[in-house]
Amino acid sequence: MPDFTSALYLGLRHAARSLRPWAQLTTGVPAALETPPEARLIARRLAALVGCETGLLAPSTLHLFFDLPVLARKPDVVLLERGTYSVGAWGAARAGVVHGFRQHDPRALHAALLRIPHGQRALIVVDGLAAGERGVGPLAAYSRLAVRYGARMVVDDTQALGILGARPDVAHPYGHGGGGSLRFHGIDGRHLIVIASLAKGFGVPLAVLAGARSEVDRFAERSATRMHSSPPSIAGLRAAERALALNRSEGAARRARLARLVLLFRAELAKAGIPVSGGIFPVQTLPGMRARDAAALHAELARRDVRAVVQRLPRARGRLCFLLSARHSRRDVLLATATVTELLAGREAAAA
Repeated sequence: MPDFTSALYLGLRHAARSLRPWAQLTTGVPAALETPPEARLIARRLAALVGCETGLLAPSTLHLFFDLPVLARKPDVVLLERGTYSVGAWGAARAGVVHGFRQHDPRALHAALLRIPHGQRALIVVDGLAAGERGVGPLAAYSRLAVRYGARMVVDDTQALGILGARPDVAHPYGHGGGGSLRFHGIDGRHLIVIASLAKGFGVPLAVLAGARSEVDRFAERSATRMHSSPPSIAGLRAAERALALNRSEGAARRARLARLVLLFRAELAKAGIPVSGGIFPVQTLPGMRARDAAALHAELARRDVRAVVQRLPRARGRLCFLLSARHSRRDVLLATATVTELLAGREAAAA
């Protein structure tokens, strides 16, 4: 059964036998009091990969976004890009008064910054890459506005880490290195804060906060979750260590394979006249439809042994998403696209 429901985009899996052994899973000591030495080393390596000065690890992005008030420095105003992933939005709501601005619209952000009261600074919260229809955001334009108006900007780069990288071109549409959105756009990381989970591209259930040393140190000193939660498990750290090593040795080949599969998926549906959004990113989305039609199509695909993700949208709408990974085969993609084509053609014939 071709399964297009997993966000392990590079297809990295970390069996216990593939990791360096450990004596205990966790020390039970709060992260604020004791951090495993390898956690600091991995955080520095991730920060360098992303393009920032230093980093800090946490068990999840939820732990990091929960403490967003530490970065906001009240009474700052929080400007949240609409469509930002829910965990980031929850953190923004904790950080202060939130004003939304239209997704992927630098003019809307500019207008919002002009409305900030005199004497206050803005904290801008955005997604580096939005899975689904919108794709890569205008991060470079956002960054220039943040610098111009003295605002801090937090980028949730979970979707891009491990996939996007530096110097994208026709032959390498994702770029090189897998460092994420800052590398992809050529942005100076000194002025930004990146929060990203490794659970997508790298297949590791932990997260990193990366930025200027002063910001990261301040966060480490004042974070409530670090005082009341354990650091990432030793198993997670071992998996992150392995993922970074595999990214260096195999990442380019895995990203190239993934890009070929995404292009094949799009080309096969284009032949049938079926529009699909998502660009080169591995989350490919069929056009929105009525929620009940999306659910029915999802069920019909499952009966044909093709698994996809159905999403509920506002106003009784829905859409179907296919999450591709480097572990898929050409046969998987051809089977999925042929099945979608057949089912949609059948529906059109029935409606005629």
